[in-house]
Amino acid sequence: MPHRWKPNVTVAAVIERDGRFLLVEEDTSDGIRLNNPAGHLDPGESPIQACVREVLEETAFDFKPSALLGIYMNRFVRTKSGADTTYMRFAFTGTVGAFYENQPLDEGIRRTVWMTADEMRAEAHQMRSPLVLQSLDDYLAGQRFALNLIYTDASVLVQPDGVRPLE
Repeated sequence: MPHRWKPNVTVAAVIERDGRFLLVEEDTSDGIRLNNPAGHLDPGESPIQACVREVLEETAFDFKPSALLGIYMNRFVRTKSGADTTYMRFAFTGTVGAFYENQPLDEGIRRTVWMTADEMRAEAHQMRSPLVLQSLDDYLAGQRFALNLIYTDASVLVQPDGVRPLE
């Protein structure tokens, strides 16, 4: 059977508070970059659950999604290794809640930063992906889709061992 190409599914959060957007500064193979709180979809979770988890792991904030901003695709070729990867990103917006001061951030995350849209655009060369600014522009343009646009069947919400459903 021939190999089937599949994009890597990721999630991201565009979070605004008082005119500033929450970003993470992270170590990458191409140096320090800025990114939305984001990460990969794990087995046994919906895209919404993945986004809530990633925001907590990368920023130590609770996150309550309110809308889907869009579904984005991007191809990335690593400058050092030449590895060629395509990502399909589900970007959400919503609000942050509790902050857990003593929670360590994910490996590779140096710190969180709050930046204005103008500050982000001025640092375009530091963004990990062009999708960071594209989702920002869509957010500022008022683009929002209902969360129920994404349906996750209950069969997905099972741990990889098949034993118990995730909450």
